[in-house]
Amino acid sequence: MDVVRYPDMADVERILQRPAQGLEGLRELAMEVIDNVRKSGDVALLRYTLMFDNVVISSPAVSKAELDEAERLTPPNLKSAIEQAAKNIKTFHAAQQEEVKKISTMPGVTCWRKSVGIERVGLYVPGGSAPLFSTVLMLGIPAQLAGCARVALCTPPNKSGKVHPAILYAAKLVGVTEIYKVGGMQAVAALAFGTESVPRVDKILGPGNAYVTAAKQLVSSMGVAIDMPAGPSEVMVLADVKCNPSFVAADLLSQAEHGADSQVVLVSDSPIAISRTLRILQYQLKELQRKDIAAKALEKSKALLVKNEDEMLCVANTYAAEHLIIATRYAEQLAERVVNAGSVFIGPYSPESAGDYASGTNHALPTAGYARAFSGVSVDSFVKKITFQHLTPDGIRGIGVTVEAMAEAEGLQAHKNAVRLRML
Repeated sequence: MDVVRYPDMADVERILQRPAQGLEGLRELAMEVIDNVRKSGDVALLRYTLMFDNVVISSPAVSKAELDEAERLTPPNLKSAIEQAAKNIKTFHAAQQEEVKKISTMPGVTCWRKSVGIERVGLYVPGGSAPLFSTVLMLGIPAQLAGCARVALCTPPNKSGKVHPAILYAAKLVGVTEIYKVGGMQAVAALAFGTESVPRVDKILGPGNAYVTAAKQLVSSMGVAIDMPAGPSEVMVLADVKCNPSFVAADLLSQAEHGADSQVVLVSDSPIAISRTLRILQYQLKELQRKDIAAKALEKSKALLVKNEDEMLCVANTYAAEHLIIATRYAEQLAERVVNAGSVFIGPYSPESAGDYASGTNHALPTAGYARAFSGVSVDSFVKKITFQHLTPDGIRGIGVTVEAMAEAEGLQAHKNAVRLRML
């Protein structure tokens, strides 16, 4: 990691510029895949699965027998862990459900808003370098709580043409049984436009690599909703001289091992904290199975030495990290001042790993600075909110003069007439 000492706050955005994804170069390929899947359906899915994943599958759909087999193959201790995580995630997300509140804005005029589950949603679960069965919980649980009528899950097959047992076990646990062993751009295309096997959906949610991101962005311009723009995963850690450098180093590496394009950032007002953390980080890196991936991510990552806590916070709000860890003496007070972040982890015993798996919050979060305007996945991601209004005769008479005056001023005579006729 490069160390930048006492940067000007005006230069922070430039210094911490994310590594370029190169999506422009991928869009042409993604568009070709999308067009072919639209034209050829399952035939194209099978062809692209062989081309990109080097796997031959006879059908995209996961059978009931495969689901039952996965339950047998998942170790009991992992089942228990998945069940505990699912319980916490459901508890947290269930609290997000809204009751209908009817509001009388004036006598005879009642308005309310109702959350209605999106009828057809598609969940994308990565399964290439790491089978992210935790993502099944993060997407499947809020989808079920929202009341989505149809939930289809796509995930790439392994080299034997099957889906990792833990992914299937997690899916079955949360009630998602419509599963397709298709990944990458072709999965996004199938969910967006449908094939003989895979249903067309109204919204696609879930993380993915640059190819998946490019395809999601393209289909979002073709009338299919997506959860959020996305990029490589990232973490920022704010640390002071009282931090535990071993904890901070582990947090940085836990993000770096996600992928070579991940970015990790350490921000501190203590040169001692930075030097100790980076020294320990090198020792911990050597012990990782994915050390080569983590090392590549660290090459593009930075440590910033700043003057004080206020500058630490300025850097955090400028960067708008997907994950923000606050490892300082006054972490809770600092957290109150955070305005741009996907998810915040407060204090020495709140690692990002807890949120990634089992604390209850969602790990599908905005990256690439989109946390300035986007939220992470929640129950809200799976519903649309419809407003209603009911006016009585007294209500239309009470509001009618106002509506008529405004409609006439805008030159919309039919609008005025629609009210006037009801007031006769």
